[in-house]
Amino acid sequence: MNIKPKKSLGQNFLIDRDVLEKIVSIVNISNKEILEIGPGSGNLTNYILKKNPKKVFVIEKDDELALLLKEKFDNEVKIINDDILKVDENKISEQKLTVFGNLPYNISTEILSKWIVNINKIFWFESLVLMFQKEVADRIIAESNSSKYGRLSILTNWKLNVKKIIDIKPQSFSPRPKIDSSLLLFTPKENFFELKNAKNLEMITRVFFSQRRKMLKKPFNKIFLNSKNVAEKFNIDLNLRPQNLEPEMYFSLTKEYENLSG
Repeated sequence: MNIKPKKSLGQNFLIDRDVLEKIVSIVNISNKEILEIGPGSGNLTNYILKKNPKKVFVIEKDDELALLLKEKFDNEVKIINDDILKVDENKISEQKLTVFGNLPYNISTEILSKWIVNINKIFWFESLVLMFQKEVADRIIAESNSSKYGRLSILTNWKLNVKKIIDIKPQSFSPRPKIDSSLLLFTPKENFFELKNAKNLEMITRVFFSQRRKMLKKPFNKIFLNSKNVAEKFNIDLNLRPQNLEPEMYFSLTKEYENLSG
């Protein structure tokens, strides 16, 4: 069964054996339950199975590929033929999962944001080993005071530790994408800042970073009625720019907004 990658689904199949081997060696997956997102033609799935996991689930939206995977792996993997954005991850298994994903470039940030926002106190995963466009990965791992730092860095930093593993060149894929990719490892934070509603953090970072070159005074006035008092409470210089505030400050400001809004 010969399958052509679909552009509409952002499909680029990983074919580099060294990279595939590296990916499955990042975390110990022996006797663990694994979830693979967008397995494509099953190249990485093969390498995962060699590491003797307890169980492997794969989520594949493409009907043709889901059939191919069924032919290829039979009962070795449980195939969920669905859209990752519509799947409730908490219902996949009672065990904590180790997740691998060569995420479709067009929805990668949406997937990551969805997972972070939906985590309550209990994480459904042990670790996430995910591939992104390098440019997106750079935004995820960016630290304050850098030009790439913004909403994605802050949201990720809220509940997850993140570490860059390697950059991957276009020739490791078929078809070759036009850009480099990066592999990131995410692990849950033992303690994270409790907020009433993740949507408030999303809203606050959106307001601040929609005009990232402007001074903090403008977004402060937009969000807080008593902006001067709030700035003084947190000892914030309103002449700074949004990228100058640490992630923890955005969590504190979100909490303050929630308290003031009742």
